[in-house]
Amino acid sequence: MKKEDHANTMFYQNLGKLFYAIACVDGIIEVDEINTLKTMVEEEWSINEDALTILDSFNWLHMDQDYDSNTCFNSFLNFLNMNKSLFTENRKTLILKTANAIASSFSNRNKSELIILARLDMELKKI
Repeated sequence: MKKEDHANTMFYQNLGKLFYAIACVDGIIEVDEINTLKTMVEEEWSINEDALTILDSFNWLHMDQDYDSNTCFNSFLNFLNMNKSLFTENRKTLILKTANAIASSFSNRNKSELIILARLDMELKKI
């Protein structure tokens, strides 16, 4: 596997972690949140074949249930800070759009979701 291919795979795996962190920040992952993520990946991220890795990563975390929101979010932030060049303006916009869609998909956004979304927004603006 070429270095560029590996970086892209890691990018999408870490997006799966991020979106899992957002969905489970309030302690419960709702079916609406999963369906919203699937729709966003199919409609917005599908330009790249590796985008399905987002769903694979999310589903693995959801099935495993050994990782909490904070662990996954911090793991994403570590990846972000080590791979800033992968986060183009278009990708950052799409990340925020997807994150907001997930958080809003079930009973709108609650306090814990608003906090994690604000943290994400601040971190992405640093790049």
